[in-house]
Amino acid sequence: MAKNSCLIIVSLIGVLLFTINGTSSTDVVSTICPKTSNPPFCSSVLKFAGPTDLKGLAVYTLNHVHRNARKSLTLAKSLAKTTPNPQLKQRYSSCAESYDEVVGDIENAQKDLALGDFNTVNIVTSGAMTDIDDCQDKFVQPPKDTSLLWENGKTLNDICSIILVISNLL
Repeated sequence: MAKNSCLIIVSLIGVLLFTINGTSSTDVVSTICPKTSNPPFCSSVLKFAGPTDLKGLAVYTLNHVHRNARKSLTLAKSLAKTTPNPQLKQRYSSCAESYDEVVGDIENAQKDLALGDFNTVNIVTSGAMTDIDDCQDKFVQPPKDTSLLWENGKTLNDICSIILVISNLL
């Protein structure tokens, strides 16, 4: 009898600990994504993160946005050098400056996350979104930009939106 009671108690403790600590990735994603600017995009990004906690998702999305911001910076610099249109050249050059700021902001957010300063991660990520919007706003008027730069900016903002939600939950 004592053996059975001990087994039941150990089992109950195990179930309790799993319930407290064992929220699945799906549960985390279903908590995060509806609060973002683009929930379907969020789900598609986070499904590749694998099973992890909120901090792990923050690391994953910050790394993801950093890679994409560097690609956008490279694209903006390349477009600024190669376009024959002087208006577009100026816009691309300005975007290169904005994306350089975005890369720096994200690197700062990565450092802040490592330090556990989640509020600053949020603030710096918001700053990155402002820098992205600064570039996006340059293309409201003609001449039309036919590159991928505008779409890249939208993607970066969508990833940053995920980071904002995660940092608010941390």
